[in-house]
Amino acid sequence: MDSSILDEVDQRIVQELRRDGRAPFSQIAHGAGVSEHTVARRFRRLRERGLRVSGQLVPQYVGLTRWLLRLNCTPNASAKIADALARRTDTSWVQIASGGTELNCAVDIRSARERDVLLLEKLPNTPRVVSVSAHCLLHIFGTAPEDTSPAPETPPGSTQALPTPTHPAAEPVELDSVDNKLLSALAHDGRATLPELAEATGRSAAGVSRRLERLRTSGALRFVTDIDPELLGQQMLVRLWLRIAPGALGAVGRALAAHPQIPFAAATTGPSNLVATGHFADAYQLYHYLDHELGTLAGVQAIETAPILRDVKRLTHG
Repeated sequence: MDSSILDEVDQRIVQELRRDGRAPFSQIAHGAGVSEHTVARRFRRLRERGLRVSGQLVPQYVGLTRWLLRLNCTPNASAKIADALARRTDTSWVQIASGGTELNCAVDIRSARERDVLLLEKLPNTPRVVSVSAHCLLHIFGTAPEDTSPAPETPPGSTQALPTPTHPAAEPVELDSVDNKLLSALAHDGRATLPELAEATGRSAAGVSRRLERLRTSGALRFVTDIDPELLGQQMLVRLWLRIAPGALGAVGRALAAHPQIPFAAATTGPSNLVATGHFADAYQLYHYLDHELGTLAGVQAIETAPILRDVKRLTHG
């Protein structure tokens, strides 16, 4: 095995962190089947290799709408445009896909005015942008966080994911200045201790704990574990745009969310009404998945596969 690929124990630890990014080492150790000392030592090493846990807002719970954008650019412009999109604070991920002329990104929009300015004014008038396709994200399937890190196979004895509200409340969660300071600190380090968060917010540890619990139980805050896919042996990253028959969208979405190769699957507007991210070891594994797993699901009418060439931005940074 390639020595650069994480071993089985490290992959189990990553899996437990994906289930709950703030889980104590004792809980991770129980799920991974190793000692707490081993988890602490290996976690430090994983952080040195780029693993990052980040606290992220869930858009629909705080009055935002997430749009998935597909931009086609001239061949010599994609990198510069991708970098410009990555610098925006309202984008959560930006990717260069296909032959290098397609950009995929997710942007969180608060109002119809913001949407119109971006989609009808800024992007169409951006030099060397050939076309823009916008898809409103309707529903994320499963409980795995929406990130681009691949999910290792769930090992025996792992803890279950924290329960997540299936839909936002009638009124979005209101955030005050202290909440925003807390969220900024968690975006930087999702595993920051309560004393560290108290110092960042100017509040007591007990007060921070209550706010953290409120944000998590309301569904407004989730924790994303990000790691280089190549460390898990995943060399082939793809974006899947699927057309699903009416009435089968929920069943197909739930099926994809249960596949270990698919860390993210969501219903969207547009001719492709389901989008997913897939991670595979190589082209043959991707072919096998398309032909033997995805293609056999009832209701799948069309599949468009777009290789991801570069992750320009994988997580928001505050």
